[in-house]
Amino acid sequence: MAGHSKWANIKNKKEKTDSQRGKIFTKIGREIAVAVRSGGSDPNANSRLKDIIAKAKANNVPNDNIMRSIKKASGDVGSDAFEEIIYEGYGPGGVAVIVEALTDNRNRTAGDVRHIFDKYGGNLGTNGCVSFMFDKKGQFIIEKTKKVDEDNLMIAALEAGALDVIGENEYYEVLTEPEDFSKVLDKLENDGYSFETAEVAMIPQTTTILSDEDMSANMEKLIEKLEDLDDVQNIYHNWEQE
Repeated sequence: MAGHSKWANIKNKKEKTDSQRGKIFTKIGREIAVAVRSGGSDPNANSRLKDIIAKAKANNVPNDNIMRSIKKASGDVGSDAFEEIIYEGYGPGGVAVIVEALTDNRNRTAGDVRHIFDKYGGNLGTNGCVSFMFDKKGQFIIEKTKKVDEDNLMIAALEAGALDVIGENEYYEVLTEPEDFSKVLDKLENDGYSFETAEVAMIPQTTTILSDEDMSANMEKLIEKLEDLDDVQNIYHNWEQE
């Protein structure tokens, strides 16, 4: 994965408009609700909720919003029957794409996702058609600043159980096994580190570069339109921008 392209994607996510940020807050609120209803409202006893709270903070969701989502979910058990669905497919030029959704209408979401893949030069595949090309890992992205010492970060992360700390041009990437994400999160937070992203994600094993400008434009549109769908929570792909 190219450090520059990944950092550009992260910065782009950070610089969303107010309306786009509002949509992100809503989607994370839905994730929090599902986590609370499946495992309770105490993040110390519900690792999934704890992981989503970390993701929420990295996306600048205010603490008040997080607490409201938890309280609402605790009091509205059973009011929304969201189903977790994963779609897999190929974007232009064979780019591998994984789409994670939470929906109360499977047919609607499947139709919307399929339409976007078809419209922008991709095709929706069957479960398992691309997931073997990704590894599920805990991932922290920490911006390189004068306050962040690489050696200290590496020692802290590895002692907490991280798999690796990778230094790129503008950031550090800390990778963990999914089950060690919360443990590493606690250690790094206690040591004062802040995160550009913090989540359990699907990390591509290899990447695909699109040299054709039209394919690149379509791939960008495909991601953008999928992100606009209310039911879509996360999108993972192995597209590496030049």
